Amino acid sequence: MGKTLRMVLGDQLSRDLSALRDADPEHDVIVMAEVWDEATYVQHHKKKIAFIFAAMRHFAAGLEAEGFTVDYRRLDADDDAIASFTDALRAAVERHGADRIVVTEAAEWRVLAMQQGWADLFGIQVDVRLDDRFIASHADFARWADGRKALRMEYFYREMRKATGYLMEDGGPAGGQWNFDADNRAPPKDGLDFPDRPDWTVDETTREVLDLVADRFGGHFGDLEPFAYPVTRRQALYYLNWFVEHALPDFGTFQDAMVTGAALMFHSHLSALINVGLLDPRECCERAEKAWRDGAVPINAAEGFIRQIIGWREFIRGVYWRNMPDYGDSNALGATRDLPDWFWSGETHMNCLRQAITETKENAYAHHIQRLMVIGNFSLLAGLDPKQVQEWFLIVYHDAYEWVEMPNVVGMALYADDGLFASKPYASSGAYIDKMSDYCGSCRYRVKVKNGPKACPFNYLYWNFLIENRETLAGNRRMGMMYGTLDRMSDDKVEAVRTDAARFFKGIDEA
Repeated sequence: MGKTLRMVLGDQLSRDLSALRDADPEHDVIVMAEVWDEATYVQHHKKKIAFIFAAMRHFAAGLEAEGFTVDYRRLDADDDAIASFTDALRAAVERHGADRIVVTEAAEWRVLAMQQGWADLFGIQVDVRLDDRFIASHADFARWADGRKALRMEYFYREMRKATGYLMEDGGPAGGQWNFDADNRAPPKDGLDFPDRPDWTVDETTREVLDLVADRFGGHFGDLEPFAYPVTRRQALYYLNWFVEHALPDFGTFQDAMVTGAALMFHSHLSALINVGLLDPRECCERAEKAWRDGAVPINAAEGFIRQIIGWREFIRGVYWRNMPDYGDSNALGATRDLPDWFWSGETHMNCLRQAITETKENAYAHHIQRLMVIGNFSLLAGLDPKQVQEWFLIVYHDAYEWVEMPNVVGMALYADDGLFASKPYASSGAYIDKMSDYCGSCRYRVKVKNGPKACPFNYLYWNFLIENRETLAGNRRMGMMYGTLDRMSDDKVEAVRTDAARFFKGIDEA
């Protein structure tokens, strides 16, 4: 009798993974591989590669401690690097004489297509199992979405609350409302004190990975060290418990705020751990709900955190799979401008973008408002090419996989899907950034100035965006007030907007 191979991908590091649930150490071999193509099909942030490889190696060691045979291919141990998952599996099939392969479905379209071709390619049975780490299955989302003219996360989220029972009381939402977002928009205030994060020790396994990444991927974007992030299940659980106790109480109120030099603030910083499988989304929600029920955190904090997981995370995944494989080609506004060079260096005179991009470069992380309302907002107003923006987001963030990044960029940030799930473009002038951050006081540009070389570029780019996209957007009822304001502008004001925008775009790399 041949062996059964159970392949575990780099974002499937869950002991309860469907492909591992019935694994037998006596008859099964676990296959894992650090794959060159996956590390280089875009030039992922160095910290992202290091995090995933280190987490993989620790996960494999845990399986070996249970008595499993783990066929693990390391990039630094192989003279000829494994190019693809298919190559790794082919070598394992030949090495072990396997007659069956068990996998959990990949989270990305292109990798699932690869998995679905393995049976014919290898001529053996391939069992592709559902990824039930997500709460809503593909069928669940399809049932909810079918027949709807537009997809709105809020309504999906309510159904998820009912299905899970999180923050529910007597059949209705705890606290009498589904959403406490109105309580979660406080700007930063003087003297705001952020909790110190746990100090993660770099062990020998992680040090070997850091050396590998420095050697093989030194030309990729971002800073590799200092490296301070959980890479094991035990560390991930500790970080979850730390967040709930020390940061969650203030997370809700200040989750939209931005503060210079405070990349993490009260944010959980758990998304990469959930997306790679070291934390289960259910346990995160249950821990937050228990803290609220115990009186340790306010409801706006618990609800805001749970909404990010069972609302946005599950919704975004559903949108991705429902609209693939062509969703990434969406470009409803016809945006074609190339990314400015400073997207890679952070060296721009616009302080909000300098802060957000520099923190991204240092940490492979920026919180959701920096991503959406600073970087995404600028990309929208400047008409940056959606394909280039998607690739940038996929490269730079350690929690970015195509299923996460694509809908957030195409739908939320750039409105490139013509409002499939965003009811209007998330566009704003500099006033929003000024209200929600301390960035503007240290900027070369003046946020209160509307036109001219000293004006905040977000101010005139906002109106220029409305002018250039009027044919597409004017019919949107949520844009009616802004177009009414535009129509009341004098010809001289409109001309000043156009002149300022043209000057900015001409020198965008020096902005």
